[in-house]
Amino acid sequence: MIKKVLIIEDEINIARIIKLELEHEGYKVETAENGIIGLEKFSNGQWNLVLLDIMLSKLNGMEVLRRIRTSGDMTPIILLTARDSIPDKVSGLDHGANDYITKPFQIEELLARIRACLRINQMMEEKVDEQILTVANLKVDKKTRIVTRDSTNIELTPREFNLLVYLIRHKNQVLNREQILTHVWGFDYYGDTNVVDVYIRYLRKKIEDSFHFPLIHTVRGVGYVIKE
Repeated sequence: MIKKVLIIEDEINIARIIKLELEHEGYKVETAENGIIGLEKFSNGQWNLVLLDIMLSKLNGMEVLRRIRTSGDMTPIILLTARDSIPDKVSGLDHGANDYITKPFQIEELLARIRACLRINQMMEEKVDEQILTVANLKVDKKTRIVTRDSTNIELTPREFNLLVYLIRHKNQVLNREQILTHVWGFDYYGDTNVVDVYIRYLRKKIEDSFHFPLIHTVRGVGYVIKE
């Protein structure tokens, strides 16, 4: 997917050079020549990254940064600054910038910082995605341990929750009782494998009985599978 970058920079020549270089690298780029226009463009678009000059006319870069972060938006932002003092850099980072680069800079360094910011942001988004498991209209939040189906909260015991998470992580895959026992009850479990059937029944009652269609299916002679 093509990444979209917004450059908020009032030095026209610098903005034009950066824009050309980024477009050459395959990015889709727009520019804004002052803080007010930059904030408007940011609010009206979907951006993967913002290059933000600190010394902007009409609305300075720190204020633009503050307003973006106050809104709760966490789009990666790299500050472009002519100020090389530590307090200015610290202030920018404290206000929510992901990185900064001091003018004058080599375009190769800027491109590398952009790639790093986008890479880290993607990793964070993937980590958040891993916390939310879904199958059909059932959603499981591993962090908060909240389970919902059609926005209805479902209360599960810790064992039921772990069983459901294991099934969803392997959705559309038939799992036998030994696999389920090993991963949900542990390698040292030597009890009756029928405990799996008992807990599958508990789980079905809670996540299926009050809803329109089943999610957990029995594969005779093999085990169970959860699928949409």
